[in-house]
Amino acid sequence: MKRMILFALGVLVASTGAFAQTAEESIERALAAAPRQMKEGATVIKWEADYTYDTLKKGTNRLVCYDRSGEPGMQPFAVQCTSIANLDRVAQNRKFEAVSDKAARQKMIDDAEKNGTRVKPEYGSVWLTMNGPDKDHARIHTTIAVPGATTQSTGLPDNNKQGGVWIMNAGTSTAHIMTPGS
Repeated sequence: MKRMILFALGVLVASTGAFAQTAEESIERALAAAPRQMKEGATVIKWEADYTYDTLKKGTNRLVCYDRSGEPGMQPFAVQCTSIANLDRVAQNRKFEAVSDKAARQKMIDDAEKNGTRVKPEYGSVWLTMNGPDKDHARIHTTIAVPGATTQSTGLPDNNKQGGVWIMNAGTSTAHIMTPGS
């Protein structure tokens, strides 16, 4: 009986160690897109199926990162970082993305935009998205949220024909500055 208890305790300790290592790996993976100077202070979360999240690592700055690998339509390696103020927007986006019919999904987004229920991202917040077949072959795409911004309000073009930064989805809550080469 004593051997059985010792064995059970040993298995419990070993599985706890394996969980800690997995949590560390999950945190490190999620932080792959974070800028080097912000990585240590970033929060890391894990999204749940009900559009809530668990905090894996509480940060000290406003950057929050999460792993999107394995989600429908995502690359095998997919992580994202943004401002912690954008989590309600991300949750709403995830609800929309759960609708598999593209036309129905776009109608939901358009309706939310029209009726004022579309959650706005934090103006000037960065979105860092890193996607690829694996970490070594993934690229980081950087955008900056500017909800409601237009060519008239910013002086930036609303297309990429000039080769510099430009506003995509100008005039909507989804408006963001695209950065070429990222």
